[in-house]
Amino acid sequence: MELDITGAKVFYTIPIDFPVLGRIQISETIVISWLVMLIITGLCIWMTRDLKVKDISRRQAAAEMIVELANNFVTGNMGEKFRSFIPFVAALFATSLFSNLISLTGLRSPTADLSTEAAWATVVFIMITAQKIKANGVGGYFLSFTTPIKVLTPFNILSELATPISMACRHFGNIISGIVINGLVYGALAAATAALLKWIPGVLGDVLSQIPFLDVGIPAVLSVYFDWFTGFMQAFIFCMLTVMYIANAAEAE
Repeated sequence: MELDITGAKVFYTIPIDFPVLGRIQISETIVISWLVMLIITGLCIWMTRDLKVKDISRRQAAAEMIVELANNFVTGNMGEKFRSFIPFVAALFATSLFSNLISLTGLRSPTADLSTEAAWATVVFIMITAQKIKANGVGGYFLSFTTPIKVLTPFNILSELATPISMACRHFGNIISGIVINGLVYGALAAATAALLKWIPGVLGDVLSQIPFLDVGIPAVLSVYFDWFTGFMQAFIFCMLTVMYIANAAEAE
């Protein structure tokens, strides 16, 4: 098993015939990302089976509630003319949420790898740019960098590029900080256990001091915030920024 430059584990190396591209590396982030997509796809298939008009099941009621929430979120923040973005925003939220929460199973969250958020932010940036060009034309889009005065053109370009960078780094920073803090807490509690139990004389103290008793239960309280709350909020914020940026881009002049 190899390591790539990001520190993610590489499970397989697939050779390809293009000398310029070299070898394709499938990392832990890619594997778990595909697992997240399979879970979401399976849930969607399960929740939309045997749909009825009357006497609907709780499963169908939950599916309809999720669809209604996605519709209200997009149309409420962007307007009715942006209904075509509902599937994209819903898929983005579900992928972000499940990627954040999969760490609860002991797997490494894909969002703990900056390349994941960078890919999402790049797609959003392309959609923002497309909306600006659609609203103002290609010429109007490039002329917008020269306003209010031409000397600000480099700064306007940097501001434009800062949008996807800030979106990616904000999401990544909050997720990785939670992982780091949880790791430090586990380490501190293990050290505290050893310090407390090493005073027991004899072999019993030596054995018990090696078992991190304090790691049981206490970290679960922090997990409510760093995993559940932060995971949900970061998915929500990323999607909120997406819809606001796209809506504003469509109205830009």
